[in-house]
Amino acid sequence: MPKKQPVYNNESISSLKGAERVRKRPGVIFGSDGIEGCEHAVFEILSNAIDEAREGYGDRVSVTLFKDGSIEVEDFGRGIPVDYNKKEERYNWELLFCEMYAGGKYDAAASNYEYSLGLNGLGLCATQYASRWMKADVYRDGAHYHLDFERGENVGGLQKEPTKSKRTGTVIRWLPDREVFTDIDIPVDYFKDVMKRQAVGNAGALFPLHDQSTPGGETTEFCYENGIADYVAELAGEEGLTPVVSRSSEAECRDRDDRPEYKVKMSAAFCFSNKRQVLEYYHNSSWLEHGGSPERAVKTAFVSQIDAYLKNKGLYKKGESKITFADVQDCLIYVSSSFSTVTSYENQTKKAITNRGIAQVMTEFLKHTLEVYFIENPDEAQKLCSQVLVNKQSRE
Repeated sequence: MPKKQPVYNNESISSLKGAERVRKRPGVIFGSDGIEGCEHAVFEILSNAIDEAREGYGDRVSVTLFKDGSIEVEDFGRGIPVDYNKKEERYNWELLFCEMYAGGKYDAAASNYEYSLGLNGLGLCATQYASRWMKADVYRDGAHYHLDFERGENVGGLQKEPTKSKRTGTVIRWLPDREVFTDIDIPVDYFKDVMKRQAVGNAGALFPLHDQSTPGGETTEFCYENGIADYVAELAGEEGLTPVVSRSSEAECRDRDDRPEYKVKMSAAFCFSNKRQVLEYYHNSSWLEHGGSPERAVKTAFVSQIDAYLKNKGLYKKGESKITFADVQDCLIYVSSSFSTVTSYENQTKKAITNRGIAQVMTEFLKHTLEVYFIENPDEAQKLCSQVLVNKQSRE
């Protein structure tokens, strides 16, 4: 007997509303409905706290892990605005916690965050929607505000009371929902890794991790006073082929001739080593696992300048092919940190950026840095360029 075909008509079309937009399709927002997506939800809350610290509001971002699996992120910034918004004719807590694409980072001219990690107005709301429960405590304007949510719905409205405390900031604690994610047991090593990387990308800021999920617990603090320069020195240890070089610059660029200019801040720290090879890229303090624009810049600049040096010194054999970046990478420890007022991320998970303008200005910045470095340090230039050539010849 023929199988009855399902009806597909005008009434078959529906739309997800409210919390369902995240709870039924978490992979669209977080990149996965598994442990990776749950980890990214944590990073969304953490990134908002980091933006405050980077703008000079507080110098500490604290994360606490609890026995029940809940996570708490505390910052000491200005405290997110949650009271009534006359312009929008709604409470800000409704916009921030319950409305997709709402936030204070859209108007570049009036933005409180010139170089922001979170830009899409999705993270806080999406993580709240994906939680079994969430509690928020906000301290600002001489008041303590409290909010409770359960499975994406507010419970009890906004609670407000005056406080004599002078502290400001935001504390958000939540339990990821097993009905949303297939796995919520985020390993402690993930938190240690992400906190360390944020310390690298935010020089001088303190990132304490309080692990209360196991008996006894422990607190681990991460801080790099000089950011990426200290980190490269740590990676190289005492056996670096050359000392650590650290340089910074600023520029303006555009991704297309008809697009407006935007500002870019760039820092790079590197050294050469026969013991270790590392390439890491950070943008607006987010670790770019897949690189993108900064990766293209370092490949182009290092190959160009080292190749030019080898040619000028006559170190290539007759008819020998030029070096490739693989030859450079074999002995390079390189970490870059960039910030821009306009950022094109490859996707919501922020693991790569695609800005053409950033790739161009970073390439020129690195070429100039290497050119000056080779002139000022001829012995080191000879040593590292010769090592790159040896790498190439060994590979061939």
